Amino acid sequence: MTNTLILDGKAVAQARRAILREKVAEFTKTKGRAPGLAVVIVGHDPASQIYVKNKIKACAEAGIESFHLEKPATLTQADLHKAIDELNARTDVDGILVQLPLPKHLNETEALERIRGEKDPDGLTSANLGLLFSGRTRVAPCTPFGVMKIFEHYKIDVAGKNAVVIGRSNIVGKPMAQLLLQANATVTMAHSKTHDLEAVTREADIVVVAVGQRHLLGKSAFKKGVVIADVGMHRGEKGLCGDVRLDELHGWAQAMTPVPGGVGPMTIQMLLENTFRLAGGKI
Repeated sequence: MTNTLILDGKAVAQARRAILREKVAEFTKTKGRAPGLAVVIVGHDPASQIYVKNKIKACAEAGIESFHLEKPATLTQADLHKAIDELNARTDVDGILVQLPLPKHLNETEALERIRGEKDPDGLTSANLGLLFSGRTRVAPCTPFGVMKIFEHYKIDVAGKNAVVIGRSNIVGKPMAQLLLQANATVTMAHSKTHDLEAVTREADIVVVAVGQRHLLGKSAFKKGVVIADVGMHRGEKGLCGDVRLDELHGWAQAMTPVPGGVGPMTIQMLLENTFRLAGGKI
């Protein structure tokens, strides 16, 4: 094996957005309105501001109407709940996203649970996670859903393969394992407390790394011909990097996502697609 296939999430997202744009235009013509996504941002976290700006831009590209609600960092929990309740009641809003992290005095779990499951494009309410885990998915969490769509685009069949998911968050790790199981992979979940992590990952055909530790794993952690999805995102001296030392894997891995330009663009794309689904659209 000489060449490693780079799983270009940015290109996949662009291709899917072009298809979504056509479907949204048809939906808008039929329904008399565009699907609507409301983003609530509390305070002025610089990274959050950038994320929200990117989401608004992505909505415009897809033809989805975006509603941007910016609230002061002093906002109370009660007022945050009131804002979410008002969006729950609006007929022009199909998806509600509360941008995380929230200021420390606010309870993120309570805020997310305030969103009606029918308007949760992140797929992170207990209602939607419960549907996912019971095999009756309404919408799947955006990042793991995006990883699966990258695999699908590049015709990487996970059925019957040994897959290791490193990380156990509700945002990535747990739903990632569930989606792989539903696609008939044999799944092992690992995490930062796993004993001899590299011994576990070396047995895997597919590894999804979402542990949140910069450059945690390198070539010694993977067998030749592995497929790697690196969900990590860290800002370093040389720019953005992931949880995997990807420069060591060229010519060793069968395929891998780059950082940046891998999983990240797909997370926003799946948010748009989930919003369209919640509006009643079919993809």
